[in-house]
Amino acid sequence: MTKIQMKTPLVEMDGDEMTRILWQMIKDDLICPFVDLKTEYYDLGLVHRNETDDQVTFDSAEATRRLGVAVKCATITPNAARVEEYDLKQMWKSPNGTIRAALDGTVFRAPIVVKGIEPCVRNWKKPITLARHAYGDVYKNVEIRVPGAGKVELVYTGEDGTEIRELVHEYAGPGVAQGMHNLDSSIESFARSCFNYALDTHQDVWFATKDTISKKYDHRFKDVFQEIFDAEYADRFAEAGITYFYTLIDDAVARVMKAEGGFIWACKNYDGDVMSDMVSSAFGSLAMMTSVLVSPAGVYEYEAAHGTVQRHYYRHLKGEETSTNSVATIFAWTGALRKRGELDELPELSAFADKLEEATLATIESGRMTKDLALITSLEDVQVLNSREFIEAVAEELKTRL
Repeated sequence: MTKIQMKTPLVEMDGDEMTRILWQMIKDDLICPFVDLKTEYYDLGLVHRNETDDQVTFDSAEATRRLGVAVKCATITPNAARVEEYDLKQMWKSPNGTIRAALDGTVFRAPIVVKGIEPCVRNWKKPITLARHAYGDVYKNVEIRVPGAGKVELVYTGEDGTEIRELVHEYAGPGVAQGMHNLDSSIESFARSCFNYALDTHQDVWFATKDTISKKYDHRFKDVFQEIFDAEYADRFAEAGITYFYTLIDDAVARVMKAEGGFIWACKNYDGDVMSDMVSSAFGSLAMMTSVLVSPAGVYEYEAAHGTVQRHYYRHLKGEETSTNSVATIFAWTGALRKRGELDELPELSAFADKLEEATLATIESGRMTKDLALITSLEDVQVLNSREFIEAVAEELKTRL
């Protein structure tokens, strides 16, 4: 068959450990035989990041802004043990965090639903897309270990010398204190990313904070979302037949457990961190979770929601067989190819992405899957495949659809 021709390259960000191995298999067996793949390649493996003093990460983010669509392999965020293992110059920051900040983006995570892997919550019929505002709050906090009696105050000093002062607490003895911040500009970007992605994917948006308790901090999130929705998106949502809904975070959790799914759940940073793990686990597996970073400017970066599968990589290095789930990484590629096809008006490229996803799910539904899924499936008499065998099985299924 004639390969599908691309017009504009994808930004390709290679990664680390077992996912790097799967990355090459996916390209070799599932994409390059059918697509004349054009990418602008950046090696975000930890060794190369260290060699370039992490400049390659910034370069890849700039390329994503320029080309509009990227696909990223899982990467290592080093801790002290990794610094020693890889003999690093320093403890480099998370590539995801660097790229997210550079693109001013919001991360949307959604489970891949497949027959035979049923959610723990019986009434969840459709994916729940978790949108996390990945800036500020406790992740950018400042903390004090209060040594003894005294007071802690929150103080703002304006450039003109204006001062606002609030008492946090009068301490009678030792304790702790914490300060957090956020920015109107970041909240605005978060809101626009959520509303744009809702229009893109034709889904309702739920947003939740605790504004009844946090009457200034959380309430600001609520106000910004409502103001932007009313001014810029209300008519477009009505035309698309979708809705925006605000409630308190505890009410949202209760509602989510009784809902059928099929909506975007927008959360502040900490809520999104926690709830994304809850949603992914309840749907079956983090290895079956897609992730896409969307900027308000309409830039997209697709990746799997999981890490580099370190344990399997060490087994791979010993020559031992692994059964590593590659589904989310396959879907990172299909998401990027589909979006590239949409932006470049190449329906055949988008259709190929659809067929690759269908082939991947059909392979699992036929009873051929990796070990992690075999342990939780409701299908009987399944065949456990190793890492390469699963990708080869998907390739065979794909050929029947093209």
